[in-house]
Amino acid sequence: MAITSEKRILLVEDDDDIADLLALHLGDEGHQVEVVSNGDEGLSRALEGGHDLVILDIMLPGTDGFDICRRLRQEKCPTPILMVTAKTEEVDKVLGLELGADDYITKPFSIREVLARVKALFRRVEVDQETQQEDAGRIEIGGLVVEPDKRKVRVEGEPVDLTSKEFELLLLFAKNPGRAYSRDDLLDEVWGYQYSGYSHTVNTHINRLRNKIEPDPSEPRYVKTVWGMGYRFAEPEELAASES
Repeated sequence: MAITSEKRILLVEDDDDIADLLALHLGDEGHQVEVVSNGDEGLSRALEGGHDLVILDIMLPGTDGFDICRRLRQEKCPTPILMVTAKTEEVDKVLGLELGADDYITKPFSIREVLARVKALFRRVEVDQETQQEDAGRIEIGGLVVEPDKRKVRVEGEPVDLTSKEFELLLLFAKNPGRAYSRDDLLDEVWGYQYSGYSHTVNTHINRLRNKIEPDPSEPRYVKTVWGMGYRFAEPEELAASES
């Protein structure tokens, strides 16, 4: 699969030395890099769209990186986000992921590592786009309708508003009813292998997904818990039996 070489990248970083270094090397890779040093301006530019990737520092003057990430996902901005921070606490990484960041890298980092992460994110986006084209047909099961090409979901005819990761989780489940996934399986499939060990991120997203699609989230009809392992999607006969 050929990956388009030139991408538009928004770099929100207030350290001039780091910003210049990243812009130089990303430019050498053939990308167009727009550098913004203030969080408020970074949020404004990101919301305007037109970028293929946002590289986002957390500690910024004005709006911080967490709030920018949260706002972009609230506004349904699908642009991949790579968060960069000097912090090393696990809670910061988990918070970034739960807010909708696609990847996370901690300072100090090597340029080679950043370029590899950027390339992996672009590859993942193109694979997702190809998958959507291949799986354009809608999935209808037990009153739940998933339209991969439009990234739309309806339950009993009512539209459901999902975040990108919630949608990817639901699509994975709906395409594989009855299959049990461990939390690490789901991290690998939806977030990427590097997040192995952050199972609480999966739990958080499952809870949010259930709150949006289940008639009674305390007694899930669609996304079932597999005790001691993880989760699975109900099989069609289970859903049919629950309707009778």
